[in-house]
Amino acid sequence: MDDTVVTTRYWHAIEDGRLQCDVCPRHCRLKEGQRGLCYVRQRLNDEVKLVSYGRSSGFCVDPIEKKPLNHFYPGSAVLSFGTAGCNLACKFCQNWDMSKSREMDTLADRATPGQLTKVAEEMSCRSIAFTYNDPIVFLEYAIDVAAACRESGIKSVAVTAGYVDPEPRVEFFQAVDAANVDLKAFSDRFYFKVCGGHLAPVLETLEYIKHETDTWLELTTLLIPGENDSEQEIHAMTNWVVEKLGPDVPMHFTAFHPDWKMLDIEHTPAATLTRARKIALGNGVHYAYTGNVHDAAGSSTWCHDCGKLLIERDWYQLGHWNMGKNASCNDCGARLPGHFEAKPANFGARRIPVRINH
Repeated sequence: MDDTVVTTRYWHAIEDGRLQCDVCPRHCRLKEGQRGLCYVRQRLNDEVKLVSYGRSSGFCVDPIEKKPLNHFYPGSAVLSFGTAGCNLACKFCQNWDMSKSREMDTLADRATPGQLTKVAEEMSCRSIAFTYNDPIVFLEYAIDVAAACRESGIKSVAVTAGYVDPEPRVEFFQAVDAANVDLKAFSDRFYFKVCGGHLAPVLETLEYIKHETDTWLELTTLLIPGENDSEQEIHAMTNWVVEKLGPDVPMHFTAFHPDWKMLDIEHTPAATLTRARKIALGNGVHYAYTGNVHDAAGSSTWCHDCGKLLIERDWYQLGHWNMGKNASCNDCGARLPGHFEAKPANFGARRIPVRINH
């Protein structure tokens, strides 16, 4: 029996004999043997099954700031892994070799949830991250890993586009401790034209995470010149975040580089990120960051109340730490929202590939 193929429960039969997958708003309708757009959910023996359970395209220990999460155990190490497939079709995908893979041979490494938590403990990782491709498509595996993490005192992190249906959304986000959600743009035109999806389900996911779970939430928007970087769109996005999610949800504005099917667009200028950060702060976002560029001021954390530097960052390396007990500012006493240890970890900017032996 192949233990990498497991039965799932988010699907139902429809009148024409096909089975509809109910994990995400794409609702792929499958005949026997067919796979969904994500490639890893397939109709087999009149059930929709996950065919990549426990299989990975590789494991690596990263700094948590690389996810990016700036308010979730800063300076700590995170064991990162992904599988294959994705339920969106973003033309700018920067992990396309994994997310768009149609070869299961890509998934050369295997690990049970228990093996992953053991390795995380051995490598002194504070958390395990589902990343590189969207964990929504390997939901059953991710939830089992998250459960094993909780038993071992390790945190779980989801890096996701948040493109998920309401029922699995509940199970998934109640299982994980933190999420960085890609808010790819603030127009349905962009989601449809560039990603093959829609904006509304993502906004619903964000409101659900913030208001219905204890999952720590941060947002990332990759700004693509001429596509989603207009001042009007950034104003609309940041105003929505403050109104619907509150001012304390950190926002990361990151730089695009030409990749996959968008090789004809230039790199994002650093000035675009700085402008977006300024707009966000002006509209009431308390913690806005720049990413994928060298910008110590834009990647550091500043006290919203008194403006003093709280956490200095230079790329993924932490510097000055200006907080006392309960993550409170040493200058004014205001508390920084998020999850913090009494003292910061110091994993730094390393990247350590890991092989898990079977």
